[in-house]
Amino acid sequence: MGQCYGKTIPSVINDDEDRPTSAVADRPPPTPSRSAVKQTPARSSAATSPWPSPYPHGGGASPYPHGGASPLPGGVSPSPGRSTPGRKFFKRPFPPPSPAKHIKASLVRRFGKAKPPLEGPIPEDGATEGEGEDQSLDKNFGYNKNFGAKYDLGKEVGRGHFGHTCQAKGRKGDLRDVPLAVKIISKAKMTTAISIEDVRREVKILKALSGHKHLVRFYDACEDTNNVYIVMELCEGGELLDRILSRGGRYTEEDAKVIVLQILSVVAFCHLQGVVHRDLKPENFLFTSRNEDADMKLIDFGLSDFIRPEERLNDIVGSAYYVAPEVLHRSYSLEADIWSIGVITYILLCGSRPFWARTESGIFRAVLRADPNFDDLPWPSVSPEAKDFVKRLLNKDYRKRMTAAQALTHPWLRSENHPVPLDILIYKLVKSYLHASPFKRAALKALSKALTEDELCYLRAQFMLLEPNNDGRVSLDNFKMVNFFSLFYLFQALVRNGTDAMTESRVPEILNTMTPLSYRKMDFEEFCAAAISTYQLEALEGWEQIASTAFEHFEQEGNRVISLEELARELNVGPTAHTILRDWIRSSDGKLSLLGYTKFLHGVTLRSANTRHR
Repeated sequence: MGQCYGKTIPSVINDDEDRPTSAVADRPPPTPSRSAVKQTPARSSAATSPWPSPYPHGGGASPYPHGGASPLPGGVSPSPGRSTPGRKFFKRPFPPPSPAKHIKASLVRRFGKAKPPLEGPIPEDGATEGEGEDQSLDKNFGYNKNFGAKYDLGKEVGRGHFGHTCQAKGRKGDLRDVPLAVKIISKAKMTTAISIEDVRREVKILKALSGHKHLVRFYDACEDTNNVYIVMELCEGGELLDRILSRGGRYTEEDAKVIVLQILSVVAFCHLQGVVHRDLKPENFLFTSRNEDADMKLIDFGLSDFIRPEERLNDIVGSAYYVAPEVLHRSYSLEADIWSIGVITYILLCGSRPFWARTESGIFRAVLRADPNFDDLPWPSVSPEAKDFVKRLLNKDYRKRMTAAQALTHPWLRSENHPVPLDILIYKLVKSYLHASPFKRAALKALSKALTEDELCYLRAQFMLLEPNNDGRVSLDNFKMVNFFSLFYLFQALVRNGTDAMTESRVPEILNTMTPLSYRKMDFEEFCAAAISTYQLEALEGWEQIASTAFEHFEQEGNRVISLEELARELNVGPTAHTILRDWIRSSDGKLSLLGYTKFLHGVTLRSANTRHR
């Protein structure tokens, strides 16, 4: 299926050997020496898998201590998640298919085969078995080769499968005597073209995204014959994981808000630039200092990738406890990061994981099938707004999840003290609206008149970002202006690196989709109709009332007689769908019924009606 892996934790085997232990190994999590939270009984969503762990190592060097491990170490209790009914019909039950079935093969493609022990005669000319394949790989990255002249290395602060991270100081220039962190990646362990490209992409992304307050600052990339050196800002305040454990496994709501706001801010920034992180977890957020009010920084872009507006990724990467359902289905986009934020928020508020099992296959089945538990302590004492916030991030249908920008306007977090960033989802929705039929636009305009104040708050913030002239309307020039400044750093980084990613950049593509706005303008009412997502509204508890009110507006202003053939053309389905569509049209007057209206808002096709995500 792909691979889902975390960074590795060294485990001392003997005096001379460090053997990395998988962050998602097929064994119970180790019992910690310190327990910050009382362990709660686990109600696993799936039986323990009989197969051994299919992947023996993780995906890169952690820049800092505790550098890996997707499962939280002890001290954070497993979630008492609702269980899936057990098997009743077989004395020797057949295990369900493992979502991790093809992970081993995918790891081989990414990291290469493990070299067998040296046996037989010693190869001539000092060559060793397996070197032929490595020698065919180009491990010249084009980075500076004068690392030793520019930096002094200090003590090691983290270790992973590919290499390790050390403290350092600059020897000259602007970085002279500045404390730094240097991620040292061994070229000897880059045994496949994919592993080499992972390193190239990590450096490109760090260069492209530098500048955000809550993003680790990138300074330099160097190389020599043996290693690649990534020079970054040194964060000395420890991991978010350590802070969680030091607080007894959970945060108060007010303190959790401070953490979640920082996470959403930096993730919204990454998503607007077209970067999906793919490994968000408490270990990858570091504090700049030991102070309680220190800023937090997002680190480790070793699994991150550039992604185009309509692109779906299919390789399974990440850390087991934080992986989204659609990642396991091998079709995902930016929404996968939002799921991971939901898992982190759940842990912050209650100290337990929302999905837990003793094996990685069990964890994956829980993610796919189980529901988070909001009934046991401490959830009854958590505010309704906080619970609603987590539920809207942990929705198994990725289309119904909030975006990072939307989450910042949720009632639980809403504040005048933090700005709301531009949401790339707005561009996608407006593009769809501009290409919709007049009948579909009328349906959306009716829906926009039934929106709650909570939804209007988000749309109003987005509208103001696209309205620099305060003339009450949005034109193509407004989109160009905001888009240019939002994506400037990513675009410039792609140009400097001269990669194929430049041709895949969203900059020209999005501007082309905005062309219809060049000859007309949108007021706020039409902008709301263009920028709302029916799927996201369906996730609201009051969706039935919203749909009913919207249908009343549609009856008055937009509903009209429509034939089966015309409705099928609107939905882009053939005559075979007429049997289904007949139920959407009232026999009394030939207009859409309430059922037909809500179905029509989705643009439902026969294929999407049966999709596993619904």
